[in-house]
Amino acid sequence: MREGIEEIRFYRANEKPYGAFSNLSRWPVIFEGIEYPTAEHAYQAGKARKPAVRDWILSAPSPSLVAMAAHGLYYWDIVPGWSKNKFTRMKHILIAKYTQHPELRALLDSTGDARLVESATVDNEVNRTWGEVNGKGKNMLGVLLMEVREELRQDAQSEKKRA
Repeated sequence: MREGIEEIRFYRANEKPYGAFSNLSRWPVIFEGIEYPTAEHAYQAGKARKPAVRDWILSAPSPSLVAMAAHGLYYWDIVPGWSKNKFTRMKHILIAKYTQHPELRALLDSTGDARLVESATVDNEVNRTWGEVNGKGKNMLGVLLMEVREELRQDAQSEKKRA
């Protein structure tokens, strides 16, 4: 853990230094052979059942509008099984993001064993799923980031042993 830091909160993509942990931060991600401008784009691209709906979502002019467009889909426009598979997809995207950008990997590793929390301000189901609002929520983005942090550390240790 970073000296004396037990918890690191982040939310806005432009906050230094931890705004980079936001899925809206502008770090391109190559996922499933496609380059997306942000992790949010890569995540939301997997939600749409039809290519035309996916293209419509991805045409939004900002990562936050990509998220808003995808959150507004009717259930028949969402790929079957999304609620069961969305966290796995997000974890794979995060692994891609933090392995493709060494400086982000170093930032994530620098958090030590601190609890990572996406700390939202607007109270709604999405924010309480992916983060916390007023200390309440599942904080799934934080949980997945901590899992990715640990897995990347284990990978680095395995590589050192092989070298």
